[in-house]
Amino acid sequence: MPRLNKPISKDYNPQEIELKWQRAWEDTQVFKAAEDQDKPKYYLLEMFPYPSGKIHMGHVRNYCIGDVIARYMRMRGYNVLHPMGWDAFGMPAENAARKHKLHPAKWTKDNIEYMRSQLKRMGYSYDWQRELATCDPKYYRWEQLVFTKMYERGLVYKKKSSVNGCPSCQTVLAN
Repeated sequence: MPRLNKPISKDYNPQEIELKWQRAWEDTQVFKAAEDQDKPKYYLLEMFPYPSGKIHMGHVRNYCIGDVIARYMRMRGYNVLHPMGWDAFGMPAENAARKHKLHPAKWTKDNIEYMRSQLKRMGYSYDWQRELATCDPKYYRWEQLVFTKMYERGLVYKKKSSVNGCPSCQTVLAN
């Protein structure tokens, strides 16, 4: 009877083998979502990370769960759209850049590049052609347009209210 629990070969080199397959996945665009009317559609979006500069275990846990679901749905025959984006707009980015004596655009762009490389190295199955950053004018122009249209139709309103302001980061905190 064949042995099912074979030991891992001493020749296994994760640095070499993982990079080989990650390059193959990228070259063949295996995770790219394409229009295919013969497959049911599945959209999977995890929260966009704030590009702080380094991936931490909270990111790994969150994106690993999403990746398992994306791969499972692909194996079940779904056309999976699994994009990645960056929550990269506003005072936290500006404050962090100021603290590091960098322009906010450079700070954010550099961090996105670094974190993207970390996520790619993890081998997650994102469709990187669908990547976006909320600080990109090509993204936020539409967000601003939708907001303006909602305001014009009375779906958004202005109101004076007390807030929980944080003096150190100069932002409003959620309750």
